[in-house]
Amino acid sequence: MKGHKKIFAKFLTSIMLFLTMINAASTATAQIVNGSITNIKRVSTTRVNAFYTSNKQPLTPLAFIKLPVGSIKPQGWILKYLELQRDGLTGKLGGISAWLDKKDNAWFSGNGQGSHGWEEVPYWLKGYGDLGYILKDTAIIAETKLWLDKAFESQQPNGYFGPRVVENEHQDNKGATPDLWPNMLMLWCMQSFYEYSHDARVIPFMTKYFKWQQTVPDYKLLKIYWENSRGGDNLYSIYWLYNHTGEKWLLELAHKIHRNTADWSQKDNLPNWHNVNITQCFREPATYYMQAKDSSYLKATYNDFYLVRALYGQVPGGMFGADENARKGMGDPRQAVETCGMVEEMASDEILMGITGDPMWADQCEKVAFNTYPAAVMPDFKGLRYLTAPNMVVSDSRNHAPGLQNEGPFLMMNPFSSRCCQHNHSQGWPYYAAHLWMATPDNGIAAMLYNSSEVSAKVGTGKGSMVTLKQSTHYPFDEHIKIEVSTATVVSFPLYLRIPEWCNGAKILVNGVVETIAFEAGSFARIERKWKQGDVVELMLPMALKKDTWEKNKNSVSIDYGPLTFSLKIDEYYKQMDSKQSAIGDSKWQANVDQSQWPSYEIYPASMWNYGLALNGQSLDKQFEIVKKPWPKDDFPFTQNAVPIELKAKGKLIPEWVLDKFGLCDILPQSPVAVSTKEQPITLIPMGAARLRIAAFPVVK
Repeated sequence: MKGHKKIFAKFLTSIMLFLTMINAASTATAQIVNGSITNIKRVSTTRVNAFYTSNKQPLTPLAFIKLPVGSIKPQGWILKYLELQRDGLTGKLGGISAWLDKKDNAWFSGNGQGSHGWEEVPYWLKGYGDLGYILKDTAIIAETKLWLDKAFESQQPNGYFGPRVVENEHQDNKGATPDLWPNMLMLWCMQSFYEYSHDARVIPFMTKYFKWQQTVPDYKLLKIYWENSRGGDNLYSIYWLYNHTGEKWLLELAHKIHRNTADWSQKDNLPNWHNVNITQCFREPATYYMQAKDSSYLKATYNDFYLVRALYGQVPGGMFGADENARKGMGDPRQAVETCGMVEEMASDEILMGITGDPMWADQCEKVAFNTYPAAVMPDFKGLRYLTAPNMVVSDSRNHAPGLQNEGPFLMMNPFSSRCCQHNHSQGWPYYAAHLWMATPDNGIAAMLYNSSEVSAKVGTGKGSMVTLKQSTHYPFDEHIKIEVSTATVVSFPLYLRIPEWCNGAKILVNGVVETIAFEAGSFARIERKWKQGDVVELMLPMALKKDTWEKNKNSVSIDYGPLTFSLKIDEYYKQMDSKQSAIGDSKWQANVDQSQWPSYEIYPASMWNYGLALNGQSLDKQFEIVKKPWPKDDFPFTQNAVPIELKAKGKLIPEWVLDKFGLCDILPQSPVAVSTKEQPITLIPMGAARLRIAAFPVVK
């Protein structure tokens, strides 16, 4: 990527594609056809999936349909990550966070009354519950149901549910109208619960609540800061319910929610620049597009995405600099983003895959999931960092404001690293795992996000047939993906494989036979055939070295290999800290918790970090050596020692590039940098395994 111009070129390309999408027939136009295999830019939406709940008319049809949670069994490294999450912070948070203490909790009282109860319970529960459903963990499922039963019990005769007005610093309407933001989160918990259990209480519960929303006059609706920004989450739930009931009044309510939500359709501005609001709310116009059918709303979502990245996202890793809010002049890769922002970006990308059918959103989700998010969490998943940056050479408990906007120890690894991320982190990997495969309008199945997994889904014609597809891969650390078909009878259905935007020369083998067809990067392979037991599809996604030049960030560069971005390998020294002393702000412990079981850590560099890359005019293959290492026995590749791929490169120290007065990696020097230091070998590892890192490099002469 070459800075601002290329970002907006991609934006314009995307808009042209979506103007074409409005004509459904054109979305399935084949570029190359060879027997049963077709290379397409978009899946056709002229049909409606017969087996899974999709958009009802008059909503625009979904290109890809989320399967019910539990349909996909993760394997490989994503299963390992979910198990770490279960055994670590997510799984145990209910017993350590004061905000999840059931005693006097307005979410657990059954009547909405209590001394505490805001976003924390549903933030945690939406990921915690999905984690249980995916892993078939009976203890997590039972605990989730305890909380949901209390939410059901809290519904008042008028339809409102959840905490009544709890006076705290987040209430700025003086009790005039309940804060609807935490309820938006709980509705998502209910939707997952319904997918898993088909509990008969969910549909009437949501219906009654939305009928109450209808009675709230516009001048009182969504006027608090958070709910006003995040009304798109409420809108998404209205469409979910409409798709299950078809009740037309819900569409009128959807119009009402949209017009009272902050305007995320401004041409060159956002309603606010808070990083989590941006990543969560930029999808709202595209969500409303499904009803409005006005392409300007699609354009607005793309515009929001590219606007913030043009201004503050000239960095590797898929995110942007907004260590609370994006600030003018603060676009250096030492600017960070919240862990909340990362998981919300992934969730938005996953939703937009379904709404738009654009494979770009899957690429974007993987970019964040592989490169930015893993380094924000301790390898044992018992601590996390509020803020993480592409260039981050210290992770300590110091207050780095105003270099970072927030005041506090926001860079250290801490089980209580802020009241929001401490709970909201839980959705990241469960939602990712639940979107590995998606259904298609033509009763097929699509491999959307590549990872070892097994999916069982109904496909085909008539009453349909259940098939199981098993995917085996070490992607993104390897380019080979194998899919094995298990079916009781011969069944005809289309299988879609995403060809990533970064990939040229993808190859497909069906039962060992190479399909002689050229696949365009950023497209889909559609394989329709009569599938039988034991059929095997192999997908090869050749990975190549690639250099991105960030012209608007001092001509710095980053190095990619396939979907992975690489960072300098910096020796890391971990210093254990007292979590009780370093708990951030209002992140509170429950009484009698053994805090020694939940340590905090500062991380310091134990080797030099201030290197520039020594590059020349040769091809990247001649400047970098790719070193493949054995796959880790524990299936967890996101640590320095276990990561199965490294790059050997050349660099030079830049003596004047040091920590600044705020204790942060100083801003980048302008490349090329003239230095007199000697060239020496350096090692690069994937960003996701580098909890201290330099991922945007100066170039040295």
